[in-house]
Amino acid sequence: MGGLLALCAAATFAMNNTLARRGVLSGSVLQAMAITVPFGVPLMLIPALYFGALPALHEFTWATHASFAAAGIAHFVFGRYCNYRAVKAIGANLSGPLMETSVLFALVLAVTLLGEKLTIMKVLGIALILAGPLLTVEKKGKAKAAGGGELAFTPQYVEGYVFSLLAAFAYGTSPILVRMALEHASWQASIAGGLVSYIAATVVVLLLIPLLGKVKHVSEMSGEAAKWFCWAGFFVGVSQLLRYVALSFAPVSVVSPIQRLSLVFRLFFSYMMNRRYEIFDTRMIAGTIVSLLGAVFLSMSIDNVRDLMDLPVWMDPLFLWTWP
Repeated sequence: MGGLLALCAAATFAMNNTLARRGVLSGSVLQAMAITVPFGVPLMLIPALYFGALPALHEFTWATHASFAAAGIAHFVFGRYCNYRAVKAIGANLSGPLMETSVLFALVLAVTLLGEKLTIMKVLGIALILAGPLLTVEKKGKAKAAGGGELAFTPQYVEGYVFSLLAAFAYGTSPILVRMALEHASWQASIAGGLVSYIAATVVVLLLIPLLGKVKHVSEMSGEAAKWFCWAGFFVGVSQLLRYVALSFAPVSVVSPIQRLSLVFRLFFSYMMNRRYEIFDTRMIAGTIVSLLGAVFLSMSIDNVRDLMDLPVWMDPLFLWTWP
């Protein structure tokens, strides 16, 4: 169940990035935040009411509330802002493989804080995930859109790379905070926790807009941008709902790698909707495939590999190695 929910979360998250990409062509990242973050509150509240999850709020300790709130601010405010900045600068396709390093942050924290173990498969996965973005970063020549056509935007590579890595850090940290809060909790509690996260994130965004003097800027959002941001807000809200429930069923080391399949969905959705606003070339696609392969390695257990392959006895010590 955890894996299936994580897969659905990956698809809806990819759709969010595709739609947000269209929105930031005519709108700003702050305008996107002003719509997509508050949008998540009703999307969490409705299922919480339907499934009777609200009573779980009374069972949470202050530490649990704080953990959910911190996860929401890290993921929905800082992470989403950096994600949308990266998408605006270089497109969803090129920023995607770089954001896959979020798995590394999540894995490091899972090992140090949750007691999860590193295996040889996870080490290989880490190597591939690091190699994937390198293939996309070392670009030469003029970037091309789908079919080799001209791009309808000028990529800002440095800005895109920096904000992709910052988003990866935030996206890698938040699952740990959620998993710590959901230890021994029911899946209904995960919905209640998601509501706490979105409320905390919404409060921060609504406070930041006037503090930054951007109320007029947000209110002057074009109808075209608002349309794309509303749809992006819907899909990212559904994605986060599925992610929180998935983390109540399965550990971070399973959910996070499966969610990396958003790379595949993102390529498909971008090709269908944003051909002139995304980079499609051999290096980008190769980097995506390598990153995805790394995610597959991270999600595979040693027992799975030994069942699928007839490995020689001398390799047993290697495949039985764990750390720490």
